[in-house]
Amino acid sequence: GIELPEARTPIAAYTPYRKVGNMVYIAGQGPSNQGVVGKDYTTEQAYQLAREAGILVLSQLKVALDGDLDRVVQCVQLQGLVRATSDYTEQHLVINGTSELFRDIFGDSGLAARAAVGTNSLPVGFVCEVIATFEIA
Repeated sequence: GIELPEARTPIAAYTPYRKVGNMVYIAGQGPSNQGVVGKDYTTEQAYQLAREAGILVLSQLKVALDGDLDRVVQCVQLQGLVRATSDYTEQHLVINGTSELFRDIFGDSGLAARAAVGTNSLPVGFVCEVIATFEIA
């Protein structure tokens, strides 16, 4: 029941995805919102923005799979970056916005080995950015 937006075009010199064998690597995707978690956004608000970033990952994945998301075997790895204040420590709860989205869509196969990292800056002021790797059939 999730409507995927059109996949975004890259904003720099990179490809939005790369297929290698039975793996698809999705380049970093971030929501439109700009700001800093712990200052401009609460953990709960940032969770929703990480969910939006996950939806953007799925948009790229859908293009990579010629529209057939049923080819996804599992999400192998998920990396989440959260632009936050220096004393903020709930990055893991923010990136749950993406992890739980993938779990809800793909079941336990959507849960990936994961990192949730805080940073002081992200491209174009993104609140968060998500990078994902999927195994496909």
